[in-house]
Amino acid sequence: MIEHKKRSIAKAISWRTLGTVDTMLISFIVTGSPLAAVSIGGFELITKTLLYYFHERAWNKINFGRQKELEYQI
Repeated sequence: MIEHKKRSIAKAISWRTLGTVDTMLISFIVTGSPLAAVSIGGFELITKTLLYYFHERAWNKINFGRQKELEYQI
């Protein structure tokens, strides 16, 4: 089973969107500043999206925990 790069990109974007909203909320609670929350969230969005993408691509090259599908011929 091979995952295409587009799937990795879509997963990275959806995950980071959720993670960034969480980071902004926590940042706002801690700092009380909407500007600080958006600044922290924006920076975090860029760096962690890239990190996740490369992490996902690396794991795609590793067979750990994967099993080949069995083909049945009749």
